[in-house]
Amino acid sequence: MNILFAISLTTGILSGLWGWIAVSLGLLSWAGFLGCTSFFATPNEGIRGLLQSLLCNISGVFWALVIIYSSSWMGVDVLGYIITAMVAFMMCIQASKSWLAYIPGTFIGSCATFAAAEQWPLVIPSLLLGGVFGYLMKTSGVWLHQRAQNASQTKRLKSINRVS
Repeated sequence: MNILFAISLTTGILSGLWGWIAVSLGLLSWAGFLGCTSFFATPNEGIRGLLQSLLCNISGVFWALVIIYSSSWMGVDVLGYIITAMVAFMMCIQASKSWLAYIPGTFIGSCATFAAAEQWPLVIPSLLLGGVFGYLMKTSGVWLHQRAQNASQTKRLKSINRVS
Protein backbone atom coordinates (compact mmCIF):
# COMPACT_ATOMS: atom_id res chain seq x y z
CA MET A 1 0.00 0.00 0.00
CA ASN A 2 1.56 3.30 -1.02
CA ILE A 3 1.68 6.28 1.33
CA LEU A 4 -0.83 8.36 -0.65
CA PHE A 5 -3.42 5.60 -0.55
CA ALA A 6 -2.90 5.02 3.17
CA ILE A 7 -3.24 8.71 4.09
CA SER A 8 -6.22 9.06 1.71
CA LEU A 9 -7.95 6.13 3.38
CA THR A 10 -7.48 7.39 6.93
CA THR A 11 -8.34 10.94 5.88
CA GLY A 12 -11.59 9.75 4.30
CA ILE A 13 -12.64 7.77 7.36
CA LEU A 14 -11.69 10.47 9.85
CA SER A 15 -13.29 13.21 7.71
CA GLY A 16 -16.62 11.43 8.00
CA LEU A 17 -16.10 11.07 11.74
CA TRP A 18 -15.17 14.76 12.06
CA GLY A 19 -18.32 15.80 10.19
CA TRP A 20 -20.45 13.80 12.61
CA ILE A 21 -18.62 15.08 15.71
CA ALA A 22 -18.79 18.69 14.53
CA VAL A 23 -22.54 18.52 13.98
CA SER A 24 -23.06 16.67 17.28
CA LEU A 25 -21.11 19.32 19.21
CA GLY A 26 -22.58 22.27 17.31
CA LEU A 27 -19.22 23.21 15.82
CA LEU A 28 -18.40 24.55 12.37
CA SER A 29 -17.35 21.53 10.32
CA TRP A 30 -15.90 23.71 7.56
CA ALA A 31 -13.70 25.58 10.09
CA GLY A 32 -12.50 22.23 11.40
CA PHE A 33 -11.51 21.25 7.88
CA LEU A 34 -9.54 24.49 7.68
CA GLY A 35 -7.69 23.46 10.85
CA CYS A 36 -7.06 20.05 9.31
CA THR A 37 -5.82 21.62 6.08
CA SER A 38 -3.60 23.98 8.04
CA PHE A 39 -1.90 21.04 9.73
CA PHE A 40 -1.41 19.17 6.45
CA ALA A 41 0.22 22.24 4.88
CA THR A 42 2.51 23.17 7.77
CA PRO A 43 6.21 22.75 7.00
CA ASN A 44 6.81 20.93 10.30
CA GLU A 45 5.92 17.33 11.07
CA GLY A 46 4.34 15.67 14.06
CA ILE A 47 3.37 17.35 17.31
CA ARG A 48 5.58 20.37 16.58
CA GLY A 49 3.74 20.94 13.29
CA LEU A 50 0.38 20.51 15.00
CA LEU A 51 1.21 22.96 17.79
CA GLN A 52 2.63 25.52 15.39
CA SER A 53 -0.41 25.22 13.13
CA LEU A 54 -2.82 25.59 16.07
CA LEU A 55 -0.95 28.56 17.56
CA CYS A 56 -0.93 30.34 14.21
CA ASN A 57 -4.62 29.57 13.62
CA ILE A 58 -5.55 30.99 17.03
CA SER A 59 -3.36 34.04 16.52
CA GLY A 60 -5.24 34.58 13.25
CA VAL A 61 -8.54 34.55 15.16
CA PHE A 62 -7.10 37.15 17.52
CA TRP A 63 -5.94 39.39 14.67
CA ALA A 64 -9.31 39.13 12.92
CA LEU A 65 -11.04 40.23 16.11
CA VAL A 66 -8.64 43.17 16.37
CA ILE A 67 -9.69 44.22 12.87
CA ILE A 68 -13.40 43.64 13.53
CA TYR A 69 -13.56 45.53 16.81
CA SER A 70 -11.12 48.30 15.89
CA SER A 71 -12.92 48.95 12.63
CA SER A 72 -16.28 49.12 14.38
CA TRP A 73 -15.00 51.85 16.71
CA MET A 74 -14.00 53.97 13.79
CA GLY A 75 -16.76 55.66 11.86
CA VAL A 76 -14.67 56.20 8.74
CA ASP A 77 -14.18 53.36 6.24
CA VAL A 78 -10.67 54.48 5.34
CA LEU A 79 -9.53 53.94 8.94
CA GLY A 80 -10.78 50.35 8.75
CA TYR A 81 -8.58 49.77 5.73
CA ILE A 82 -5.59 51.30 7.48
CA ILE A 83 -6.20 49.06 10.51
CA THR A 84 -6.45 46.05 8.19
CA ALA A 85 -3.11 46.97 6.60
CA MET A 86 -1.41 47.37 9.98
CA VAL A 87 -2.83 44.11 11.31
CA ALA A 88 -1.85 42.22 8.14
CA PHE A 89 1.68 43.50 8.69
CA MET A 90 1.58 42.22 12.29
CA MET A 91 0.24 38.86 11.12
CA CYS A 92 3.30 38.47 8.91
CA ILE A 93 5.97 39.99 11.17
CA GLN A 94 4.99 37.70 14.06
CA ALA A 95 6.63 34.94 11.98
CA SER A 96 9.95 36.17 13.40
CA LYS A 97 9.00 34.01 16.41
CA SER A 98 9.53 30.35 15.51
CA TRP A 99 6.23 29.11 16.96
CA LEU A 100 4.35 31.70 14.88
CA ALA A 101 6.44 31.25 11.73
CA TYR A 102 3.64 29.72 9.66
CA ILE A 103 1.99 32.73 8.02
CA PRO A 104 -0.64 30.76 6.04
CA GLY A 105 -1.87 29.25 9.33
CA THR A 106 -2.37 32.73 10.74
CA PHE A 107 -4.35 33.83 7.70
CA ILE A 108 -6.43 30.63 7.82
CA GLY A 109 -7.49 31.45 11.38
CA SER A 110 -8.24 35.04 10.44
CA CYS A 111 -10.27 34.13 7.35
CA ALA A 112 -12.24 31.52 9.30
CA THR A 113 -13.17 34.19 11.83
CA PHE A 114 -14.39 36.58 9.14
CA ALA A 115 -16.30 33.79 7.38
CA ALA A 116 -18.03 32.72 10.59
CA ALA A 117 -19.39 36.25 11.17
CA GLU A 118 -21.58 36.12 14.29
CA GLN A 119 -20.56 32.53 14.99
CA TRP A 120 -16.90 33.43 15.47
CA PRO A 121 -16.76 31.98 19.05
CA LEU A 122 -17.19 28.55 17.43
CA VAL A 123 -14.12 29.06 15.25
CA ILE A 124 -11.56 28.40 17.99
CA PRO A 125 -12.83 24.97 19.12
CA SER A 126 -13.53 24.03 15.49
CA LEU A 127 -10.00 24.93 14.37
CA LEU A 128 -8.45 23.19 17.38
CA LEU A 129 -10.36 19.93 16.96
CA GLY A 130 -9.96 20.08 13.19
CA GLY A 131 -6.20 20.46 13.59
CA VAL A 132 -6.11 17.44 15.88
CA PHE A 133 -8.11 15.48 13.31
CA GLY A 134 -5.62 16.53 10.62
CA TYR A 135 -2.80 15.24 12.80
CA LEU A 136 -4.67 11.96 13.35
CA MET A 137 -5.40 11.62 9.63
CA LYS A 138 -1.78 11.95 8.61
CA THR A 139 -0.28 10.05 11.53
CA SER A 140 -2.65 7.11 11.18
CA GLY A 141 -2.07 7.05 7.41
CA VAL A 142 1.70 6.93 7.89
CA TRP A 143 1.25 4.20 10.52
CA LEU A 144 -0.97 2.17 8.17
CA HIS A 145 1.57 2.53 5.35
CA GLN A 146 4.45 1.39 7.58
CA ARG A 147 2.44 -1.54 8.88
CA ALA A 148 1.58 -2.62 5.33
CA GLN A 149 5.25 -2.28 4.31
CA ASN A 150 6.37 -4.40 7.28
CA ALA A 151 3.76 -7.06 6.50
CA SER A 152 4.88 -7.14 2.87
CA GLN A 153 8.54 -7.52 3.86
CA THR A 154 7.71 -10.29 6.34
CA LYS A 155 5.76 -12.13 3.64
CA ARG A 156 8.70 -11.85 1.21
CA LEU A 157 11.16 -13.12 3.82
CA LYS A 158 8.94 -16.11 4.59
CA SER A 159 8.69 -16.99 0.90
CA ILE A 160 12.48 -16.68 0.49
CA ASN A 161 13.04 -18.94 3.51
CA ARG A 162 10.68 -21.56 2.04
CA VAL A 163 12.60 -21.57 -1.23
CA SER A 164 15.97 -21.97 0.51
